[in-house]
Amino acid sequence: MAAAVLLLVLPILAAAPAASATSSGEKDTHIKLYWHDVVTGPNRTAVPVGGGAVTNTSRTAFGTVIVIDDPLTEGPDLKSSKLVGRAQGTYIGAGKSEASLMMNMNFVFQAGRYNGSTVAIMGRNAVFDAVREMAVVGGTGMFRWARGYAQARTHALDLKTGDATVEYNLYIKH
Repeated sequence: MAAAVLLLVLPILAAAPAASATSSGEKDTHIKLYWHDVVTGPNRTAVPVGGGAVTNTSRTAFGTVIVIDDPLTEGPDLKSSKLVGRAQGTYIGAGKSEASLMMNMNFVFQAGRYNGSTVAIMGRNAVFDAVREMAVVGGTGMFRWARGYAQARTHALDLKTGDATVEYNLYIKH
C-alpha cells in the first residue's frame, strides 16, 4: 500500500518544481524563416532511405522515409537569401489516403542571434493544407527547455520534382 501511495505522490512532487521554474523569467520568441527541401538535382538535401521510397508511386508516398539536411534562410529565395541554419532529421510518408508526413527535425541555427542553438520540431504535416501546425518539443542553447509550436505554409512547390520552399513561423516559450 505504501508503495502505491509513493507512486501516486512522486509524479506530483516532480511536476511542482518544473512549474515554478518555468514561470519565472520565461521568454516568448517568434522566428520566421524558410525551409528548402531539394529532392532533385546534384545538390539534393532530402534523400529517400527506406520503406516505400523506391517502389512507392502513390501520390501520398505512404511508407517513404526521407533523411533531410535542408537549408533554412531568412527569405524565400534559396540563392539570394541569407542562410541561417539547417533543418536536419527525417520525414515519413504517414498517410495512406492523403499526403501527410510525420516530421521529426531539428532546426540547427548556424548564424545570427541564435547561432549554436537548436529547436526540435515534431508532428503531422498534411502537405496540402494551407497551414500546418507541429509541436516544438525541445531545444538546446538559447532554447533549452523550449516548447511551443511551428506553423508551416507552402511558399512554392514544384509538383513535377517535389522541390519545395516552406515558410515556417516558430512560436517558442523558453
